[in-house]
Amino acid sequence: MREKVAKLGIKRDLDYLYFVKPDGVYRVGRKKAGQPKGKQEKVSDHGLALDTAFVYFLDKDGDVGRSTRAVGGQKRKKTVRKAAKKPAKKAAAKKPAKKTATKKPAKKAAAKKPAKKKR
Repeated sequence: MREKVAKLGIKRDLDYLYFVKPDGVYRVGRKKAGQPKGKQEKVSDHGLALDTAFVYFLDKDGDVGRSTRAVGGQKRKKTVRKAAKKPAKKAAAKKPAKKTATKKPAKKAAAKKPAKKKR
């Protein structure tokens, strides 16, 4: 599935992430909590013409390898789907609107009688 393309023999450090670009092999420090993202630095030239049909990587021996790129994702099972026919909905007949009870105006409270004077 994968093949070695260039033997570079790069010594790998576990604190770095290695990746292959068209002009060489680069590394960048692994992201740690509370620290800013590091800058990438060039480790070595590989002198390859990269093909877009492959994914290039640095293997455990420090050499550049490549594997076929998975294009289009995972294949799915073919199933026959039948379109279910839905019956046409008939226009619903309008029901007469309910009559709402009209509220009568509220009665005014009876005026209070003046209090009796104390002697």
